[in-house]
Amino acid sequence: MIGLVDEDGRALISVPMGNSRGAALTTITAWIDTAFDGHLVLPMGTIRELELDSLAEAEGILADGSRVTLKTYFCHVEWFVERMPLQVIANDGRFPLLGTEMLKNRVLVIDYPRRQVSLD
Repeated sequence: MIGLVDEDGRALISVPMGNSRGAALTTITAWIDTAFDGHLVLPMGTIRELELDSLAEAEGILADGSRVTLKTYFCHVEWFVERMPLQVIANDGRFPLLGTEMLKNRVLVIDYPRRQVSLD
């Protein structure tokens, strides 16, 4: 899987996803966030566009140590040829975030001079 480093230094990767197993997939561009240990965080606008079903609320701990209640949603992601169900966290941010749970058993290389990202 190939991605890119944008002009602001963000490592970005494309993630095809849909609201059900048989749904047509929409590709979103996610910012790789190695400080986030979950799967995916999606802005509420993206969640509405994809018409994702609400799941439950979950407690989370932010980088500053504060505890928050997070809304979660259900989607299907195509990840290395496998379509898998995922719980995603909603936020009011601008960018989808891809966390380290998606990077398990993968090799991530970010080449800043070439502005390339590879994930195998």
